[in-house]
Amino acid sequence: MSNPNVYVDHIKSSGLSIYDPIEIGDTKLWIPTPELEVLLNKHLVGILLAGLPLRTRSKVVKEHVCKALGYPVPKSFRKTQPRFPGQLFDTYIQKANNLQVWNEELSSTRRYVMIRVSADDTIKRVKVVTGDTLALLDTTGTLTQKYQARLIPHDSTAELITDCDTELLLPFVRNQITQLSSPVDHPADGELLSIKTIFDRLQKLVGNTFPNTGFDQERNRGAALHRLICQNLGYKDYRDDGRFPDIRHQLLEVKLQTSPTIDLGLVCPDSTEVLDTPKIRGYQVRHCDVRYALFYATIEGGNVRLTHFFLTTGQAFFTRFPRFEGKVLNKKLQIPLPANFFDGESEG
Repeated sequence: MSNPNVYVDHIKSSGLSIYDPIEIGDTKLWIPTPELEVLLNKHLVGILLAGLPLRTRSKVVKEHVCKALGYPVPKSFRKTQPRFPGQLFDTYIQKANNLQVWNEELSSTRRYVMIRVSADDTIKRVKVVTGDTLALLDTTGTLTQKYQARLIPHDSTAELITDCDTELLLPFVRNQITQLSSPVDHPADGELLSIKTIFDRLQKLVGNTFPNTGFDQERNRGAALHRLICQNLGYKDYRDDGRFPDIRHQLLEVKLQTSPTIDLGLVCPDSTEVLDTPKIRGYQVRHCDVRYALFYATIEGGNVRLTHFFLTTGQAFFTRFPRFEGKVLNKKLQIPLPANFFDGESEG
């Protein structure tokens, strides 16, 4: 992760307001989601909002957000969507674990700044997520998953759908890298393993087993697989901050499948929408450049057994996995946040 304060300094000297557009991935002015979360936690945690009417409380929080990011505080806040158009995010003050989004569809590129407030109205934690993360949290049915696909295993236990990375990514990938930093670092020139190398390292996981924590513990099952993947790729540690893609440093999204239906949320793999990461040598990575590792598994007694492995680029995703779509309901969405939603990242 880069030094978040550098972005604040650039914004201060730019003279931009929160309403001035910034290109996603701008290496000086666009604050990536992990750094945005760090800055807001540093400056907002501990602020007391007790006794303030709801509208005043919202205004005070937005003023503090401006100061934290290096923006001048406007005399009045416009009713824009989102409220902070320059950095593409909205703020939500959460005393309870029930998120309400009014009259808007979730957007995969929009950021949602969730501010946890304690019983005495003190800011305790700030979590920043994108719309695709929120879509996957919805268990109420108020939001239909927008993108789904079907995975039907064939005879081969390991399939490399395309043996070449996307044209945009090709100049930055390597077949061998001596040392990998951290799975949650931003992707960088010369630090991306080629899709063929990733395939060679991960196909060895087919046949592996790990404890089954149950159907209501999908996050924990995913974490066990995630840890194995990090080890096989060559990372010395395991980290997971819950963002897309799962292993950001390698632009690798991981799916553990025990049924044929692949839930993709709001992220369409072959989309040319840009990804919320800093540019690489002047080029902005897109969703279609992300690599997808899909592991099919069976439940055997108390264990999960990995039986098949598939690897593809987002660009080639639907050449192997047929898509079917639902629709997003455009009304007030109520999304129950998990009890551990505001916890820190996992690490080992």
